[in-house]
Order: sequence, then C-alpha cells, then structure tokens
Amino acid sequence: MPLETAMEQPFNVARQVNKLIDQMQKGYYNFCPGQTWTPNVNLYEIDNAYLVCVDLAGVDKEKIDVEIADQTLTLKGARAVPSPEGPDDQAEQPHPPGHPHSRVIRVHLMEIDHGDFCRIVELPHNVAREKITATHRNGLLWIEIPKLTD
Repeated sequence: MPLETAMEQPFNVARQVNKLIDQMQKGYYNFCPGQTWTPNVNLYEIDNAYLVCVDLAGVDKEKIDVEIADQTLTLKGARAVPSPEGPDDQAEQPHPPGHPHSRVIRVHLMEIDHGDFCRIVELPHNVAREKITATHRNGLLWIEIPKLTD
C-alpha cells in the first residue's frame, strides 16, 4: 500500500534536527552514526544485577541484535513502518493505482521512528558478561546483567 506524505519539505528538515537533538540529549557516547533512531532505555539496579529496559514496541525480536564488547552493550535492529494493515494484509500484493481496491494512505504526522535503530549502553566494570540474559515481552526488551560475585 503506497504511503503519501502530506508534509512539505521544511517539516521533514525540522524533524531531522529534532531527532539529532534528541539523540544528543541521550548522551554523546550513546550516539550511533548514520540514519538510525535511538530507542529509549531505563536502567535499574538490584542487589545482584543491573536491568536494562529498552522500548522496542513493534520490533520483532528476531530483528534485535545484542552485542557486548569491552564495557559496552550495543543494541541494533530495525522496525518496519507502522501500517494500519495487519501483518496478514501486508503479505498480499498491493493493487496498482486506479484499481477499485487500491488504497492510498496520506500521512499527516509520523512520530514513531522506523528503520534501523542503534543504542549503546556503557556497562559497569563489575558485571558477569557471560551470564547476561535478554527477554522480549510486551514491546520491551529486558536485559539482565548479573554483577560479579566476590
């Protein structure tokens, strides 16, 4: 199904500037280069672990890549453009323009980021990197990072 943008070009430029400012506010070291968006993260600490909660609504868990290198946790993946059609409807071939069943959707506002994403989280030194686990539920990715035991 074709998407049609109702916004003029100056609004798209403003959106890109706002996106860059948002990424910079999340921290200079959390900035990923290229045309990526940065998911929001909550960090928690409990007695024996750190918990990272990542807002990845609409992202298939198969599209999420979690990498650990040195003291850095890197999350990468992709989210498709949200569509009012269900996943089964999207599998059908789109009708050509002018077809009686073709439907053009005009986009008036698009604030939900889509495409490739990247988020970098610095890890403390006292973590058991080989015991990190991840769970994806209700659009949130939960990463449990156990602390080293003395």
